[in-house]
Amino acid sequence: MANVPQIRIPATYMRGGTSKGVFFNLSNLPEAVRSPGDARDKLLLRVIGSPDPYGKQTDGMGGATSSTSKTVILDKSDKPDHDVDYFFGQVSIDKPFVDWSGNCGNLTAAVGSFAISSGLVDGSRIPENGEAVVRIWQKNIEKTIIAHVPITHGEVQETGDFELDGVTFPAAEVQVEFIKPVDPSEAMFPTGNLVDDLEVPGVGTFKATMVNAGIPTVFLNAEEIGYTGIELQEAINGDEKALAMFETIRAHGAMRMGLIDNVEEAVGRQHTPKVAFVAKPKDYVASSGKRIDAAEIDLNVRALSMGKLHHAMMGTAAVAIGTAAAIPGTLVNLAAGGGERDAVTFGHPSGTLRVGAAASQQNGEWTADKVVMSRSARVLMEGWVRIPGDAF
Repeated sequence: MANVPQIRIPATYMRGGTSKGVFFNLSNLPEAVRSPGDARDKLLLRVIGSPDPYGKQTDGMGGATSSTSKTVILDKSDKPDHDVDYFFGQVSIDKPFVDWSGNCGNLTAAVGSFAISSGLVDGSRIPENGEAVVRIWQKNIEKTIIAHVPITHGEVQETGDFELDGVTFPAAEVQVEFIKPVDPSEAMFPTGNLVDDLEVPGVGTFKATMVNAGIPTVFLNAEEIGYTGIELQEAINGDEKALAMFETIRAHGAMRMGLIDNVEEAVGRQHTPKVAFVAKPKDYVASSGKRIDAAEIDLNVRALSMGKLHHAMMGTAAVAIGTAAAIPGTLVNLAAGGGERDAVTFGHPSGTLRVGAAASQQNGEWTADKVVMSRSARVLMEGWVRIPGDAF
């Protein structure tokens, strides 16, 4: 039997924030995968190198972490006042599925750059020098995001002196605005409470703030689950008992938030919700060796993504942190000292991040008006990815 040869697909490998992913222009994909479905998922799994029982993604473009097992598909938007449609696929490392239930806030920083370079943004919107404002429609969560992309001599400027903790080298700053990350028709707090008692059978009952902003997130107090809030990855990711506890908490949090009907469904929805734990400011040494002074931050936050403690902070979780910090009485707000605030600086395993947020009450219900943060992005490689022609 003859073997099917490989095919090649135009693609760009990009870093956005503290994540990396393979970017595609929808029009460049094979006809069979231009619509969502099983064929598309199979193609992306093969591109990334999943499922890989060895957990290394050696035979693909993935980097064997939740931050580097990602795919993006962009298309010119037909939605009024938007330039580009952004689809995000979080690829499981060891299981055969792609989770489309949420956004990647970090890679959002690269979406504007890729859209401009791919001709998906009208040339009249790109200045010769200055800043291009790219209007992004995030298809997974149906939300508007604005990326402010620096332009020099009509081209995307990627180099610069902006430093982002969790990224080794400086680059050009890209400001990202998440516009109304919670629709007025949606419940920011699905349970109706700023703080709940979350009962987790076999684990315990914990105070929890469950918020839907940026990405559904379950916030816990670090001390209630036996942590200090200044842990680095090795303190948790090598502890199978701890990881199992967090996954059980996540599953029951997902049920309380109405995201799933039973805990078994959580296995097929690993990207959302996130679980994070908060603590008051404490001195610690980041994973890079950089010393973080408690006086520099408002609180410490640690978050898990795809079953592991994240090496920095997911962009979408940062939206949830900023939003919750702006609302008096949430666990995030209380850890930051309480009261009203329009910005928060928090410590994470790789350093610190500042997020601005505006929240307001409408008819007694809280909603987020806008969340702003700065990231950076750059092209790492461009050309084609190759996969066996029968992979999808």
